[in-house]
Amino acid sequence: MTQPTDSTYLLGETRAEHERLIRQGHIFAPFTERLFRDAGIETGQRVLDVGSGVGDVALLAARLVGPSGEVIGVERDPSTVATASSRASAAGLANVRFMQGEVGSVTIAEPFDAIVGRLIIEFVPDADAVMRSLTSLLRPGGVVAFQDACWGTWLDLNKGLPLRGKSVSLIHEAFASSGAHMDMERILFRAIHEAGLPTPAMRIEVPIGDDPNIVRYAHDLFSTLLPRMREHGLSLTEIGDLETLDSRLEAERLAAQTFASTQALVSAWSRKSV
Repeated sequence: MTQPTDSTYLLGETRAEHERLIRQGHIFAPFTERLFRDAGIETGQRVLDVGSGVGDVALLAARLVGPSGEVIGVERDPSTVATASSRASAAGLANVRFMQGEVGSVTIAEPFDAIVGRLIIEFVPDADAVMRSLTSLLRPGGVVAFQDACWGTWLDLNKGLPLRGKSVSLIHEAFASSGAHMDMERILFRAIHEAGLPTPAMRIEVPIGDDPNIVRYAHDLFSTLLPRMREHGLSLTEIGDLETLDSRLEAERLAAQTFASTQALVSAWSRKSV
């Protein structure tokens, strides 16, 4: 999920952020795997994963395409590339490799069967241009399959929880203030269409429940974005003591006898004409 230098990336590349991305990856994995299977990613294919971050999406794709397939992950930050490569080695996946590069200027001669990305296009200033550039690397009959953040559902789900609702609103404001696209359901639809591909199939899903990674998701993201909130002058008064925020968020949820949630994921996929 880390981004090219010409984009608006706000989450950083610290060790703590790498750990957060791995926890996030556990939450989103079933949703991303379903997208890839529905898009037609399968054994033996060659897949490009853009904005690979610490590698969760590429590792998932590598398991789907198997030893006869190949996955290349492109990531701008060298330390993050190293982390992703180390995770691939530890998982025993020899069919995936990571390279340093920019999402909007990938130059690889051999075409791909699929081009994928998760939580990447929201940070790219010109989504249409990036999608056109990427689809030029796609063979006839190949697929694009992208997932990104959809904010409305997450904001709505937390309206009845004052502290969690305010925390999620501040996360939303931090993204918006930093220039991220906040309407990815529309942007993905348009970018795929503008790239000359057929109208994409789409869906919106939201992870909910009491899984520990989902429970801590809002606090995780809030903590990562705290410097950005301060940078943009967002008021933290209603949040109270930051040291106890995590425990107070959970106490509020338990008192309300409800589930935790994350950002919704909008999925979009389309197949290039033969």
